[in-house]
Amino acid sequence: MPLRCALRILALTGLVLLGGCAGTSSSPGEEADAYAVNDPLEPVNRGVWAFNTTFDEYIFKPVATAYRDYVPEVVQNSIRSFLNNLRSPVIMFNDGLQGQGKLAGDTFARMWLNTILGLGGIMDVATDLGIPFHDADFGQTLGVWGVPAGPYLVLPILGPSDPRDAAGLAADVVADPFNGLMRRADADYVTYGRSVVNGVDTRSRNIDILDRIQSTSLDFYATIRSLYRQRRDAIIRHEAPPEGNPNP
Repeated sequence: MPLRCALRILALTGLVLLGGCAGTSSSPGEEADAYAVNDPLEPVNRGVWAFNTTFDEYIFKPVATAYRDYVPEVVQNSIRSFLNNLRSPVIMFNDGLQGQGKLAGDTFARMWLNTILGLGGIMDVATDLGIPFHDADFGQTLGVWGVPAGPYLVLPILGPSDPRDAAGLAADVVADPFNGLMRRADADYVTYGRSVVNGVDTRSRNIDILDRIQSTSLDFYATIRSLYRQRRDAIIRHEAPPEGNPNP
């Protein structure tokens, strides 16, 4: 499988509900290797990774598989388009902070085209008009500003990350206008539901790719760690391939 396909699946929070069940060790040699790849918490990370694997195997992947197999594709695409449209203010804000004026303009145009002509975003009119979707997040913005990533982390449920991206994720959640509106309306359950649907949709679009990566990896944990870092580095340099539906 081409490396590009592997890299494209590792940008969003929902994709990292994965894991490898490899055992951990704290021998001096292995500890040295862990620090060499900037993964000083590897034993702990692998424990969280194993938890994520179990969660994915018994809960998340079966739900995502049912979603992929039984929800009509046109409905899936409408859901993805709607979720992308909800993220537009956050994406545009990060485009601006990164000095990407054209991308910010594209996001602004997409938001209004899809909101008005696309009936609130359920139709991706903008892509049909030649303005494809792209994502941007505050973790990427911090990277563009030169903030170092820090050591590799595996977060419960959310999966591969690092201190920079974890802080960026938290900032994006707080800055999202839709989330703020739901908080003021005392309807946080809508925000949680949005996150679950986004995770299920993203996982469903990458089931086969992730299965192939896992089946060809001697150490799935180490493979995903490497791919995650390469992908994030490419995003910070704005060298990642264009992102459409589905998201990478």
